[in-house]
Amino acid sequence: MKETEQHTDKAVVVTYPDEFAKKEIVDLAKAAGYKVEALITQKQIIKSEYGVGVGKAQELQEIVADNDAKTLIIDETVTSSQANKLATVTQAEVVDRERLILNIFARRAQTTEAKLQVQLAELRYEMPRAKDAVRYSVRGERAGFSGMGEAAVDVKFRALKRQMGFIKDKLEKSRTSKEIHIVERRKLGLPFVSLAGYTSSGKTTLFNRLASESKEESPKLFTTLTTTTRVITFANSKQKVLLSDTVGFITRLPTYLVESFKSTLDELTYADLVLLMVDVSEDIDSVGVKLNSCRKTLEELGVDPQKVLLVLNKIDLLADRGQNKIELVPMFKDFSLIKISAVRGDGMHQLRTRILELTRTKKTARPA
Repeated sequence: MKETEQHTDKAVVVTYPDEFAKKEIVDLAKAAGYKVEALITQKQIIKSEYGVGVGKAQELQEIVADNDAKTLIIDETVTSSQANKLATVTQAEVVDRERLILNIFARRAQTTEAKLQVQLAELRYEMPRAKDAVRYSVRGERAGFSGMGEAAVDVKFRALKRQMGFIKDKLEKSRTSKEIHIVERRKLGLPFVSLAGYTSSGKTTLFNRLASESKEESPKLFTTLTTTTRVITFANSKQKVLLSDTVGFITRLPTYLVESFKSTLDELTYADLVLLMVDVSEDIDSVGVKLNSCRKTLEELGVDPQKVLLVLNKIDLLADRGQNKIELVPMFKDFSLIKISAVRGDGMHQLRTRILELTRTKKTARPA
């Protein structure tokens, strides 16, 4: 599906009652092209045969019908059995959180590598659902099946494994090629700086400002799925730096999705300096959730916390910008940080200076 095409489905969303969860899943739904007609909250999801309570399932049937919705989005991972049962009750397509994120990635993927990474993630999503998929596709089959159904499951699994192996081989070649490029970049003796952060935190805007580029900037989630690297030179300095933009993070990002995009996210592990961007214009609780999510992802990737510079972005949107001491908030105490506005340019001189200082140190400390 092209990004310019419009999704015509109306959707009803089921999520947790806290404000952060509600806002995030609505943003995800919109990024996938859905028009959210109703938002329903549930304290517990995936605890029953329907993924939601039996009473809630009946309630959803009415809400879906009243809103003429074709899709029911569940803000959690549900089994195919739960999805099928809930779809039968509500007469709507059931899309869980992981499937929704995969749909967004599929819409955003532009390069061959990004498309392969999405395909691998989709296969990993389908693997545990293969058994149920066969159960519902084989006429007359029931739970606990054997014989024909069991054989069909074996065939399904073997097909999925073959596809995964084929795509992994292609991605491994891409990764090997990237490693060769990294070795070549090291020979140039240029420090490598990588941008990281929650999706829609302003990474691409900062990349464009620092590199004088014009990459697509958008408030939509996951605008960037592939790595872009440029050589930048700071004014009044002969020092050149390699700057890279990467895919954004999100809460409850499935491990297999991180693994599927490893060839892209590995750029962070090779970096001499990681600029971890946070949108501080949001409420402090949301900032905390997003920062913790980013820290967890960086830990999973094996990024050294000592080479992370926290960039507090969008300070121009703070009501008391002149007096606000956002950097003193306790959650930031373990970070080396700086405040900026990538859009307006506040703090950019200080950021460039810090980048030069930190990469000069990294370059000196790097083994020959």
